[in-house]
Amino acid sequence: MMGKGPSYSVPFRRRREGKTDYRSRRALVLSGLPRLVIRGTSKHTITQVIEAKATGDRVVVSANSRELSEKYGWQGSCGNLSAAYLTGLLCGCRAVASGIKEMVLDIGLHTPSRAARVFAALRGAIDTGLVVPHDKGVLPDDSRISGQHIVDYANQLSSSPEVYQKIFSKYLSKKLRPEQLPEHFSSIKEKIVSSFKEG
Repeated sequence: MMGKGPSYSVPFRRRREGKTDYRSRRALVLSGLPRLVIRGTSKHTITQVIEAKATGDRVVVSANSRELSEKYGWQGSCGNLSAAYLTGLLCGCRAVASGIKEMVLDIGLHTPSRAARVFAALRGAIDTGLVVPHDKGVLPDDSRISGQHIVDYANQLSSSPEVYQKIFSKYLSKKLRPEQLPEHFSSIKEKIVSSFKEG
């Protein structure tokens, strides 16, 4: 008489690789709403509005922080909070223009922490009028989104020119002083919003 085989089942490949939480994904898909998918790399923020179909996920609209410098003249880092907010704003404007009004947030396996980049991108999307259920306590405030904390840090280093030059070399190479970041942020935000009003 043959013995029984293993009593365990092998998880899906993406679960084994730590790329997908299928329990969370199932809940998001069963909501029936598009997902606002936000992912971050070391240098960029990527936002997508995705609809789940029987044949697979369909990307409705998307935005990458790389577009900020290529299309809108952004001179700051593409991986900071300001860029994340502007990327969410750009994606939100595109979603609204496509007729989407409501969605659910999908941050994947990212461990939520208050005022993180993913929540800066979320706030950008919400500011376009999209309805995305969330806890308001996780969103970064206006001063951090506009880069005021970077200005404060630059002011602290102003008495040490060599350190200042080293820390902010990427900003300065693009002819942007860190103290100008909030004004630059506001001008790029206005440019994004205006481009969709004109359209």
